[in-house]
Amino acid sequence: MPFTNLPLGQFFEKTVEEQADREFLIYPDRDARWTYREFNERVDNLAKGLLHIGIEPGDHVGIWAKNVPDWLTFNFAVAKIGAALVTVNTAYKSHELEYLVRQSDMKCLAMVDGFRDTSYLDIVHELVPEIKTMPRGMLKSARFPHLRSVVYVGQEKHRGMYTTAELILLGSKLPDTKLRRCVAQLDKDAVVNMQYTSGTTGFPKGVMLSSYNIVNNGFFIGERQHFTCEDRLCIPVPLFHCFGIVLGVMAVLTHGATIVMLEEFDPLLTMAAIQKERCTAVYGVPTMFIAELNHPMFDMFDFSSLRTGIMAGSPCPIPTMKEVMSRMNIREITSAYGLTEASPVFTQTSASDPPEIRATTVGKGMPEIEIKIVDPETGETVGLDTPGELCCRGYNVMKGYYNMPEETARAIDKDGWLHSGDMGTLDKEGYYRITGRIKDMIIRGGENIYPKELEDFLMTMPQVRDAQVVGVPNERYGEVPGAFIILHEGAELTEEDVVEYAHAKMARYKCPKHIFFVKEFPLTTSGKIQKFRLREIAKELLGIDSTAFTNVEEKNEEKEE
Repeated sequence: MPFTNLPLGQFFEKTVEEQADREFLIYPDRDARWTYREFNERVDNLAKGLLHIGIEPGDHVGIWAKNVPDWLTFNFAVAKIGAALVTVNTAYKSHELEYLVRQSDMKCLAMVDGFRDTSYLDIVHELVPEIKTMPRGMLKSARFPHLRSVVYVGQEKHRGMYTTAELILLGSKLPDTKLRRCVAQLDKDAVVNMQYTSGTTGFPKGVMLSSYNIVNNGFFIGERQHFTCEDRLCIPVPLFHCFGIVLGVMAVLTHGATIVMLEEFDPLLTMAAIQKERCTAVYGVPTMFIAELNHPMFDMFDFSSLRTGIMAGSPCPIPTMKEVMSRMNIREITSAYGLTEASPVFTQTSASDPPEIRATTVGKGMPEIEIKIVDPETGETVGLDTPGELCCRGYNVMKGYYNMPEETARAIDKDGWLHSGDMGTLDKEGYYRITGRIKDMIIRGGENIYPKELEDFLMTMPQVRDAQVVGVPNERYGEVPGAFIILHEGAELTEEDVVEYAHAKMARYKCPKHIFFVKEFPLTTSGKIQKFRLREIAKELLGIDSTAFTNVEEKNEEKEE
């Protein structure tokens, strides 16, 4: 049986009772900290404020912000009301925001002033000009018929917007009656979180996740790391993504542990936070760990408190995993695999697995989840050590894509199996390995090439720090492998060196036809490598007409999300 049937709002209150005076949330860069009891009081006051301005069970409340302290206040306040939190990618601009607010039927948007070079305030004023002329809470927008309120997450006042400080103060003056009624009526299967998958060819899809999905997944994720209430997890990954809110916050909450939060990733601030707060665990995608390991001030920090954590989000280079274990003292580092639609994790290594297993696999299946690997063409289950599409079924499978029944039916078959779109293998010991995305699979003249295999091979060259392989359109073969390579500082390598090395050790059809040496890879805000951009860069560098080989591009980009 899954760990709990309690809805998120009720589960949060249960943990508050058990861990009232333990530190729940810490921001080490400003020494802001709350115990479970203190944070729960803030959550209740915001929830009462939101109820007062018209937020009701079943409503959709958006949060467009980096990991500011009140991101989580909104998360739990909305959960206690019985509404759904719609997480908005911090990198979005006006086109993406307009689509998301409309598609999600958002009733209230909470936002900060901006992120990096993007002014959220300017975008909202452009899309919702009515906000400057209408009373707060009574907004009527031409573009967004459901939108009624905008909340500014900060102290400054903006015409037509509430502030979090006002709502929290308002809530502190109101009785608990209505909130208690909402909490008592919460349903574990109701949507509590909606995350939009980042599509690159089609529009993003709103993944509907319930309390039953994410609370239970968070518990089992924490179990694989041997979490207890004594653990202190440093979270530098974004909360709008499952990595932050489920692998991070839900794993902490279900174990009564402590969150050490960063508003956004910075290698220096991450290392300082680990040392200052004596963190026992830290999360990150491989590029984050690489940035920390290669930072010129790395040796100045004390990592002796670290024990475990998760490296996930993209394939983990084996040398990086081993360096993290040795140089950062994260001897029990784990890797996890999944996707937003699976809440998200359905395989993970364990802190007690041998180092080689944790460096080369994504672990075993999670409890209470069925997993199978099927031939993507026939749907038949494949044998051991045979690549196929990973599918899962269980408590963790999303409720569907919001208002997209046809897309939902494509992702979840009639028997309840969620199709991941990822290729993997299973060995006789029960460990899974990811071999690549179906969409990333390169088909060269009828021969299937899995980029992960070629990337791992290129990483065996001592000069190579990181490598990414994509399909490049080719008139003769349809597509051929192109390799983007980052060298170690001071290392030298030529295209001829790479080709010669590959030809000596791999089947010729697998060897990269094109080699590109780069300083960095294009990344999403959550640190994932954008392979579709690498394909575009390859075409630009090679002078390939973007209208040529259309069928090849459509084949590769059809499912790119």
